[in-house]
Amino acid sequence: MPRLFVALQLPDGIRASVARLCQGLPDARWTPDENLHLTLRFIGEVDMPCFQEIGEMLASITAPPFDLALRGIGQFPPRGPLRHLWAGVEAGEELARLRRRIDHVVREAGIELERRRFVPHVTLARFRQPPPVERMASWLARRNLFRTESFPVDSFTLFSSRLRPEGSHHTIEAEYDFVRGVLFQP
Repeated sequence: MPRLFVALQLPDGIRASVARLCQGLPDARWTPDENLHLTLRFIGEVDMPCFQEIGEMLASITAPPFDLALRGIGQFPPRGPLRHLWAGVEAGEELARLRRRIDHVVREAGIELERRRFVPHVTLARFRQPPPVERMASWLARRNLFRTESFPVDSFTLFSSRLRPEGSHHTIEAEYDFVRGVLFQP
């Protein structure tokens, strides 16, 4: 059964800026450059009929293009031992509206959604054990002003994900343009 999520792909220049952050903490499992993205909705494992239904329903989403920028570094959980390190997103109402439309489609397909508050971000690294506090503080001090230029958002992507010992492998299942509908579907 495919494990699905909907995300925004990052333009090459933005992805390269983010990838430059992904070093300097030996205990981190850094996100590979090709897997850097902004998750809008994790769907989870679905059967093939549901996968096809979600794919078709996502094509109905239209929205005006908008701009985003990445800004700052954060962690999950916000308090307690570090598990995830991320680049934040300077987002407006347009991103929240897109997320709500995607959630509506996924609910209509019969998927129960997590109730966690949406914190838009790009995952940089995961940790089994948090790094020493001094090392983490030093790393953050050198990168806490991270910010990218604004970039246009005019599409979103349906990905499948396969878990492997070395990390997740993501496959593009379909790409949806805000105006023209499906751009790519293998």
